[in-house]
Amino acid sequence: MIRRLVGTVAFLGAAVGAGAAAYAFVARPWHLRWGATPDEIERSMPGDDYILFPRVNATHAVSILARAADVWPWLVQIGRSRGGFYSYDWLENSVAGLDIHSADRVLPEHQALNVGDKVLLAPETALTVASIEPPVSLVLTGTIDMRTGKMADRDDPEVKGYVDASWAFLLDERDHPDGFVTRLVARFRADYTPEPWMHVAARAMLEPAHFAMERKMLLGIKERAEVGQIPGEVPAPKGAETPAEAPASEDGPAS
Repeated sequence: MIRRLVGTVAFLGAAVGAGAAAYAFVARPWHLRWGATPDEIERSMPGDDYILFPRVNATHAVSILARAADVWPWLVQIGRSRGGFYSYDWLENSVAGLDIHSADRVLPEHQALNVGDKVLLAPETALTVASIEPPVSLVLTGTIDMRTGKMADRDDPEVKGYVDASWAFLLDERDHPDGFVTRLVARFRADYTPEPWMHVAARAMLEPAHFAMERKMLLGIKERAEVGQIPGEVPAPKGAETPAEAPASEDGPAS
């Protein structure tokens, strides 16, 4: 009986160890780089300087058969009480009660974002627009107090359990045999309180959850942009300079 019990414990321990090793050396590297090419993983992106030494660093990407200007309207309207996140709304609403509803159309009232604007993740949790360059890049940043779930000051010594993060998106338009293809690259970088429970939470919950939700989000944007391409100009952020119109030729317009 004792031998059987010891054997069972040893087997379970070996199985757990093998599972942990498989996750650490196979599954985790895969999901941290899902869809991204080696060049995209290595390249610098806007927002990288916000978290200089990230404990979490994930780069995900997807190819979209559309121009960057047709992808941008779907990206710029993300957020709670805006266009949603094109992810698992039923999970976010039933489990977390976030009241998020992903749009299936471009919302004109949510096409303008400016540096300093807030993008809600939850009723009392919002990231700040750190930089924006339509239709190329969008960077959101913020520090979350894990004890309260609310935003905090990254330099506040009273905040003991925090996640300080940057969430950046890059649209890289390229020529394609069928017209144009845009690579939508998303990079999530985070630092957090260097405590054992935070290391466990980051590896076991934050990284896998972020991957699952962001993968669905990128595919959701891809589906919407490829089905309903939106022609037209991309609104510039407030304060951006508008190129002056070229002066008319003295000889009049060319015939």
